[in-house]
Amino acid sequence: MAEIHDEEKKIVIKIVYYGPALSGKTTNLIQLHELIRPGQCGDLMSLETRGDRTLFFDMLPILTRTNGEYRVKIKLFTVPGQVAHDATRKAVLSRADGVVFVADSQVAQSVNNFQSFENLEKNAGRIGLDFERLPLVIQFNKRDLPEILATEEVLSRWGPAGLPVTFSTALTGEGVRTTFETILSATYRKLDDAHGLEGRYRIMEENLLSILPPCPESMSH
Repeated sequence: MAEIHDEEKKIVIKIVYYGPALSGKTTNLIQLHELIRPGQCGDLMSLETRGDRTLFFDMLPILTRTNGEYRVKIKLFTVPGQVAHDATRKAVLSRADGVVFVADSQVAQSVNNFQSFENLEKNAGRIGLDFERLPLVIQFNKRDLPEILATEEVLSRWGPAGLPVTFSTALTGEGVRTTFETILSATYRKLDDAHGLEGRYRIMEENLLSILPPCPESMSH
């Protein structure tokens, strides 16, 4: 569902961070904003509901150059977690090319995670997204807190679905990059199949991944 603007030689890819309230969606975007090279990343924009701190969505536009004439703009959004804002969630999810589902690792939030994931699946169907083929990564956040689900339990519950599962502490940035790289790769593969990104537009997977600076580990080798 990527937007292809031939006149502007631009392709727009939309990735949405979805999940229950306060699971760490916005914190992921804040960390990515700090991580991405200056000059490639726009402002982190927030729209708030009247009278409270609830974020309707954040948008973090990222530009990357490619091997051909076309450039890629990646728009990152978050959805509000509160049930009252379901209409906004559907609007933000509309035309998404990839989704990161940010779950809260705390044992007490397990029901909220499942309800929010079920809501994601239902809303995808309501707006015409093929949920079975949608690039989707599950991120279990807040791994630094006490009383969290064990890694083995998370994988036994969510692994059978065949979806990539990552673990993070978004507050410190741990796992944020890995999650983003995983969804970028999955989204690229889907869009390459649909639109011929490599053959037609000379857009490679590494063009998208180059948004992020090299890992310190890889630089040391």
